[in-house]
Amino acid sequence: MSQNQPRINSNGKVGPIDAAQVPRYAGAGTYARLPRLDEVGYADVAVVGVPFDTGVSYRPGARFGGNHIREASRLLRPYNPAQDTSPFANLQVADAGDLAVNPFNINEAIETIQAGALDLTEGGTRLLTLGGDHTIALPLLRAAAERAGQPVAMLHFDAHLDTWDTYFGAEYTHGTPFRRAVEEGILDTEAISHVGTRGPLYGKKDLDEDRRFGFGIVTSSDVFRQGVDEVVAKLRDRIGNRPLYISVDIDVLDPAHAPGTGTPEAGGITSRELLEILRGMRGMNLIGADVVEVAPAYDHADITAVAASHVAYDLITLMGLES
Repeated sequence: MSQNQPRINSNGKVGPIDAAQVPRYAGAGTYARLPRLDEVGYADVAVVGVPFDTGVSYRPGARFGGNHIREASRLLRPYNPAQDTSPFANLQVADAGDLAVNPFNINEAIETIQAGALDLTEGGTRLLTLGGDHTIALPLLRAAAERAGQPVAMLHFDAHLDTWDTYFGAEYTHGTPFRRAVEEGILDTEAISHVGTRGPLYGKKDLDEDRRFGFGIVTSSDVFRQGVDEVVAKLRDRIGNRPLYISVDIDVLDPAHAPGTGTPEAGGITSRELLEILRGMRGMNLIGADVVEVAPAYDHADITAVAASHVAYDLITLMGLES
């Protein structure tokens, strides 16, 4: 390990670079300035980037999202007051770099992501993945279900359903991963829900098919009218103690809070609401998570990247909390 980067170490865990000795704008560009995986050898949670956006249907650029989030994460600090804990002292968290995937072949990319996720989770490591477009959720869910040995529960935070069948005849895109996941039997259809959905659809049949797949739907309007606490209670009741995967498309946030994304929709939830709903999942059996669809070219003053970096931070925090 490099000796010229003083770190905040606690409970035997190698933590982030000490901002009191190395300015936040200097030093390693890893997530939250944490050590690289090859510096610590093992991680309870590995942060991995997947720079892939070949599956987008509108604005590209999410392939650059992972490093954009990493840069915004430089300001994160080791103690999380909202959850009264220090996640990097509870868990050994390390940045595993990026998975190199084929940008010209979606099927090959999906296979590479699944193999990479299985490799990284060997030995019990959990993944926090930075996308990339939402296509990547399918191979990540395949790996998570294989590691869990059973279909997994899922909370899907998104403006969109992502359960469409095909785009231009293509079965694997950022609008189809959760339909494929249901078809493949890797989701527990009694414990899956969308959160934050809104905006126009192709037809009412989109909702009818989605319900047929087993999804519950909490719209952005539901969050506004019912409030965070009621939404959290409903989601927790639906999930129970099942192995849980959380997938966060940053466009679940209103464009005022996340302009840097490929398919923005008006009327979204706030970053505060998203973080509070996630914090309400404390004590759940969170086995993996992703934050996707951050597209830096459309971001302003790093608004989207800052939100995404904090979402990832609270997801990591949840992985280290028992109750």
